[in-house]
Amino acid sequence: MKRNKVFHMVTVSKSIGLMKGQLEFLLEKGFNIGMISSPGKQLEELELKNKKAIPMEREINIFKDMKSLALLIKLFFKERPALLNTGTPKAGLLGIIAAFVTRVPNRIYTMRGLRLETTEGWKRKILWFTEKISCTLSTHIVCISPSLKDRILELKLANKNKIVVLANGSSNGINVSEYPEPNSQKEKIETMKKELNIRKSTFVLGFVGRITRDKGINELIEAFVNMKKEYQDIKLIILGRYENSDPIKESIQREIETNADIIYLGFVNNPITYFYLFDLLIFPTYREGFGNVSIQAQAAGTPVITSDATGAIDTVINKETGYIVRVGSVDSIVEKVLYLIRNKAFKNDMGIKARSRAINDFNSILIWRELDKFYRELLSKYE
Repeated sequence: MKRNKVFHMVTVSKSIGLMKGQLEFLLEKGFNIGMISSPGKQLEELELKNKKAIPMEREINIFKDMKSLALLIKLFFKERPALLNTGTPKAGLLGIIAAFVTRVPNRIYTMRGLRLETTEGWKRKILWFTEKISCTLSTHIVCISPSLKDRILELKLANKNKIVVLANGSSNGINVSEYPEPNSQKEKIETMKKELNIRKSTFVLGFVGRITRDKGINELIEAFVNMKKEYQDIKLIILGRYENSDPIKESIQREIETNADIIYLGFVNNPITYFYLFDLLIFPTYREGFGNVSIQAQAAGTPVITSDATGAIDTVINKETGYIVRVGSVDSIVEKVLYLIRNKAFKNDMGIKARSRAINDFNSILIWRELDKFYRELLSKYE
């Protein structure tokens, strides 16, 4: 075993973005950092000497999963890391099993959400069982929000003494240097509005995320259609990709594609400027680990209306930095949006408080320092 050798692991390489800046910080602190994921562009471009491509399927595939597990066991026998930090469901399961078999002393499962929350029947049972394995064979569990920790305990997936929430929660925090004062973005926002054919007076709602049922898109569009009956000068901008694995209603997709007041822009690699453009972010999700887009919007001074779903509920202080509504409540979304349209001074005050909280409580450096301290405590036992 090499005392400062630490591997991080995710299923697909695009999830490496969840740790942006974190790996470099840990390298600077003296850790020998390695990265494992399926082959992909993000892994190839990562500036790490020790990076390993292990093919992994996101969905259950017994034959391929066993092959991936064998490759991981072989890798850990060779590398002998002192610590593995693995997240995302499949990497969590396979990585923790392989680390347990090879006696990696510190096996951290980073819980970024629970897919089982929005499933039923046999699929829910299978997902609960795989999460139970990951939690049981791990030595520690990092939850990215307090409510996710509570949900794990409620579902009897792990004991309380195993679970850690770093700083105030979130997957990786936000790089506060990317979020300048809202006043400095006024000219840029005016230009964007002209390009999108949006009038200065128009109230702009935004959504950023996967276009799926679990993200609350069905309710969002229904709410938008209803609020248009009460207030005409309003538009909705949607950023994100459609996903076939959790499709929205066909009627809702048609509404997105045909409604002149809904601007669908697809996936945007860096949506920060759009957070400044929005007057409100609507985030009516059914489940989250935390809900990064909510904090990102607030860092830009944009209040958020979100649901009381696991993870999302931790991102907003109700009635101060935005509103928390019941999961699936179309009427509540409509009510809160219309109230803020009619009370813009209150909305602006919410935005100021939202930005202050996001910048002060969710700075990436807070997460990284906690992780550095956590790793040192674990690895000090082997010095």
